[in-house]
Amino acid sequence: MDAGVLARADEAVALLRALVHLESPTGDATAVGEVVALLTATAATLPGARCRTVPSAGGPHLVVDVPGHGAAGALPPVLLVGHADTVWPVGTLDGDVPWREEGDVLAGPGAFDMKSGLVVALTALAVLAEAGLDRRPARLVVVADEEVGSSTGAAVVTEAAEGCAAVLGFEAPHADGALKDARLGSTRVRLVVTGREAHAAVDPEKGVNAVDELVDQLLAVRQRLAAVATEHPGTLLVNAGGVSGGGRANVVPARAEALLGLRFGDADVEREVLGYLEALVPVREGATVAAEVLSHRPTWAPGAASAGLLAAVRAAGAAVGVAVEARPAPGAADTNGTGALGLPTLDGLGPAGGGAHAVTEHLRVTSLLDRVRLVAVLLHTL
Repeated sequence: MDAGVLARADEAVALLRALVHLESPTGDATAVGEVVALLTATAATLPGARCRTVPSAGGPHLVVDVPGHGAAGALPPVLLVGHADTVWPVGTLDGDVPWREEGDVLAGPGAFDMKSGLVVALTALAVLAEAGLDRRPARLVVVADEEVGSSTGAAVVTEAAEGCAAVLGFEAPHADGALKDARLGSTRVRLVVTGREAHAAVDPEKGVNAVDELVDQLLAVRQRLAAVATEHPGTLLVNAGGVSGGGRANVVPARAEALLGLRFGDADVEREVLGYLEALVPVREGATVAAEVLSHRPTWAPGAASAGLLAAVRAAGAAVGVAVEARPAPGAADTNGTGALGLPTLDGLGPAGGGAHAVTEHLRVTSLLDRVRLVAVLLHTL
């Protein structure tokens, strides 16, 4: 199998180069669609592969079913998860983050997060097919909106996971190359307060100040969530990421809002906090307050299911001379959903590198090829 990987090294780099040059910021349906079209054309070369797309406002999601081979072909499939969107706007290649090939390093917008992970998955499937080895069926799902919380992609992943035996995520690994066996839950909430406009000097008593109401609500929220974090150490992170409202000093403002970023390390704490926010009541008569969930990824806590899968990955790693470690990650991704469902899940199977979401974004070719070897053997032995 090692010879098959080396034979496809140039092809893998060429695919990554092509994917990176198709800049695909989240929300640009045309740009994301071009990436999905290239991925579809590549996947369609796999024997028996069936490709379909799921439309969304931000571009198509891709689902590819690849049949197994031999006795393992009748087993439940393994789900491979990735995304086509990046955080970089079109034009980044001509600006701060040009494509670079320097020795073992490849760099460019979206190369590390996570187009190289998609290359690993597709190349491993191609190597396996060429080798003719027994293997489970595989189902690859590539979502269009992961970078903003997968508001439409999450349902596609959940549906694709039905009937699957395990889930492998191809996001970037930890900085030292370790895999990710759990993730904090991530929820983005918008607190929206409405009041009533009035002249701030002539008849202020006729108004209901939405900005004042929001300030009082945020103070109460901060106090309550601080108490939760003290009672359950290490399970809750809160960030007030934006506040807006009103606009003129001589008008009592009728609307104000705040954006909250919440991270959870425990499902019970997640339920408690979200339930509290949904039940907020106004302080002022005539005001309203509502918590709108903008995106939600449930807590994926460490568990026996993922530990069992990790043992299989470590065995595959030993077979190809790659040491495999894993630990929880603070960032959220599409594997939060499958891990929270109790499916054996591991993430971070993209190649080692660094600089995700930064101008230093890069990966190492040797690590990319090591990941291809690891995933190919895993799909053969799992």
